[in-house]
Amino acid sequence: MLGKISLLIMRVGTGMLLVLWGSVRLFDDGMGTKLAEKYYGGVGAASNIQLAFASAEVVIGALVVLGLFRRVSLVGAAIILVGGALPIWRHFLDPFGRYLFASPEEANLLFFPSITVAGAALALIAFREHDTLALDNLVKRKG
Repeated sequence: MLGKISLLIMRVGTGMLLVLWGSVRLFDDGMGTKLAEKYYGGVGAASNIQLAFASAEVVIGALVVLGLFRRVSLVGAAIILVGGALPIWRHFLDPFGRYLFASPEEANLLFFPSITVAGAALALIAFREHDTLALDNLVKRKG
């Protein structure tokens, strides 16, 4: 039972992270553009791209939270969360900014949990069949 609850917590946590960050991008004008410019070299900084990405992020996150269409939604979540972690790799290897940054002020310890979230997204895919508390699994069982 602990495994089922653990997967539920991971699924709800990663899904809500997507919903919340997507909502911030949707409702905080310019936030997504600023993030794209600062951490992703300006890739996807255009407002129409940010709007589309944020909308997809909210939808995928909601599907993950509910445990629906997991074959697709969990992969989508992993692409977003692992893809978001890759550009900030220096923060995992040097969380205090002593070696890989020009100054310690450039480091951001708050980015460190991104590696855990990326791992959780991949674990949800790996253990999808054990997530028996997901809605699509419960619906399949009733049908």
